[in-house]
This record gives sequence, C-alpha cells and structure tokens, in this order.
Amino acid sequence: MEKNNQSDNILVRIATSNDVHYADTIVNEMESSAKARGTGIAKRSPEYVATKMLEGKAVIAVTKTGTWVGFCYIEEWGHGEFVANSGLIVSPEFRKTGIAKRIKGETFALSRKKYPAAKIFGLTTGLAVMKINSDLGYEPVTYSELTNDEEFWAGCKSCVNYDILMSKDRKNCMCTAMLFDPKDHYEPEETKAYFRKKSNVFERLFRLKKYKFLKNFRKKMH
Repeated sequence: MEKNNQSDNILVRIATSNDVHYADTIVNEMESSAKARGTGIAKRSPEYVATKMLEGKAVIAVTKTGTWVGFCYIEEWGHGEFVANSGLIVSPEFRKTGIAKRIKGETFALSRKKYPAAKIFGLTTGLAVMKINSDLGYEPVTYSELTNDEEFWAGCKSCVNYDILMSKDRKNCMCTAMLFDPKDHYEPEETKAYFRKKSNVFERLFRLKKYKFLKNFRKKMH
C-alpha cells in the first residue's frame, strides 16, 4: 500500500476504554523500538497504558479496519504545573507516513485543553521527535527548567541511561529537554525556523553527547 494511502486510512483520536486491548502491543513496541535504537526509555506496564486510556489522557492511531498504528499519552507532574506528552510510538509498518506528527499534534492539543496553564515538556533522544516538537512551539531548554517532581525522575530508573543521569546530578543526560510554556513562548513558526536553521548542530550534539557521556561513564565503571 502506498504511504499516502496508508495515511488516508488512519484515524487519530483520543483513546477510550474500547482501546485497552491494544495496551500489550503498545508496550512491547515501545521496548523493542528502544532496543533497536540503542536508547533507553522509562518502561511502562500495559496496566499503566490502559489507565491512561481510561482517564482520557491518551491519543491512539488505528486503521479503519482496527489495526493499531501509533500511540502517545499525557502525564501530569508537580500538581499540574507541568505536563509531559510521553511514550510516542508508531508501528514500524506505518513509520515515515507523517502519523507521528499527527499523533503528537493531537496529544499536544489535548494537553492544552485539559491543562491550559501547564508547561508542556518532553525528553527525547531523536532528531525526528525534536523536529515535531519544534513545529508545535517547543524550545530546547536545560533540565533545570523541567519539573522537580521526584516521581517523574524516579520513572527514569528503568532507563538504561539512568546511571548517567545520576552521575550528572540530574542536570544532563542522553536526552534533550524541550519545553512549551503557555505564558512565555515563541510562536511555532519561529521555533520551526530555528530548528531548521540549527538542525545540523542538534544532530552533531546528539552524536557528541552519546560519545562523550558513554566514554566518561565507562571510564568510571573500570
């Protein structure tokens, strides 16, 4: 099937209780995708993913015939001061169709509706996700501008890079932090243009960070 036709055949919507049966598939794909990329993620259980669906805090993409395509969910931190759009995942069969951008856009809109005053943030090791975030108005920030909610950082314990995070006193890690502040932000066209201008710099930064952090961390282990 042509990728354009695939995209036309896909529904992106708020997940409901009728989607709970996809939870195992979603969690398994999150884990296998992270392993394939050689990066870490904070692991989530099928029960956790299902809860997000039941709370109306998740966005799912499915084909018109019911095949699972992609997923993302909302997490609230610091008593609603911060919100994260987490766990963005697309089935390998449907990647590079623009679906990830549609899912993230829908999740962002849902976050703004449910938490209009909250700062929306994300951590990513991928340039593609960074581009999507930039298109929505997110800006690269330091870790100090993120939530200090201990429960959020505890979620990183299951990530393979957690020891690196702690060795940096939670000030830096393999991920790049991005933030949308509803009270103080650039317009999406501005952040989009900035990313386009600096994309090569960000790509080199990802590579350098991976090389430098892993090299220094391995030295400490020996």
